[in-house]
This record gives sequence, C-alpha cells and structure tokens, in this order.
Amino acid sequence: MRKEFIFNTPKLKQKRRRSRNYGTREERLLWSKLKNSRLGFKFRRQHSVTFYILDFYCPEKKLAIELDGEQHKQNYKYDSYRTRYLGAFNIKVIRFWNWEVQSNLDKVVDQIRKELTPS
Repeated sequence: MRKEFIFNTPKLKQKRRRSRNYGTREERLLWSKLKNSRLGFKFRRQHSVTFYILDFYCPEKKLAIELDGEQHKQNYKYDSYRTRYLGAFNIKVIRFWNWEVQSNLDKVVDQIRKELTPS
C-alpha cells in the first residue's frame, strides 16, 4: 500500500466528516480537552489509517484514543484485531468506555496525559 493512501484516504473523507459533525456527546466532551494542543500535543479527530477511522489520533506520539459504547461489548474480538492491526503501524491504542468520559472526564484526561509523557 502506498504511503499516501495509509492515512486519511480520500475514499473515507465523507465518512470522517460525517463522524466529526455527528459525533457522540462523549466525543465532544473529550475533544474539548484535546483540541488546540491543550495537552501539549496536536490531536486529530476522526483520522483514518487505511480503512479504519480513529476517534482521536496524536501523530507525534502515534497514539490513538477510542471511545467505546455498549456495542463494543459484543465487538471485543473485532476491536482486539483492530488494535493489533494498528500496532503494525506502531500506533498505540488506548480505549475508554463512554461512561468513563461521562462520569470522570478529568481522570480520562490524566490517563491520556500519562500516555503522552511517560516517565
């Protein structure tokens, strides 16, 4: 696969745009903490890597953040495969449940901050 078609493939542009415009409440909450390099690193919303669209992605740290709703309880095998696949691109994936973002956004942000600046 040619490098220019690995990230943000043109075929997924409309789907990425739709996902940004109609994202979940939890995605909007977390984005309010990640946008404008508020954690010291640039994040992108709805960034695609080949045919997968990531909720949030920090290119400098190769860190993907995924927010999972109830449907992911049944999709754990798919999510596990997806995480391994992204790992082949040296992308680390961290996941949070939607309820975690709703109930304790500060804790989620602290965990992300730790991933960005490991000691």
